[in-house]
Amino acid sequence: QVQLVESGGGLVQAGGSLRVSCTASGTIFSLNAMGWYRQAPGNQRELVATITSGGTTNYTDSVKGRFTISGDIAKNTVSLQMNSLKPEDTAVYYCYARSQPTGWGTINYWGQGTQVTVSS
Repeated sequence: QVQLVESGGGLVQAGGSLRVSCTASGTIFSLNAMGWYRQAPGNQRELVATITSGGTTNYTDSVKGRFTISGDIAKNTVSLQMNSLKPEDTAVYYCYARSQPTGWGTINYWGQGTQVTVSS
């Protein structure tokens, strides 16, 4: 059974930094990307950042220059360093893993989420 376990997060003042990390346990065939989504109260879940097995990264515009994603897909780990945090970054952050085994389409796995709260 696949599980994504997040750590980090918490409460920080605006301008501060936090780091969230995630490790996937269990067997994931053809894992080729991991990343982070977030969901604020009343909002839809949105992409924050992803990294592929080839090292390609992608960020939503609102976090570019402030957040940095890193990871080792082969080891099923991903982290997100968040600097210059703003109150609007407050959300539950979800770890995500994408598997694309041949002939099976795309399978997405999700962590349970970790709260990030930025006070003004």
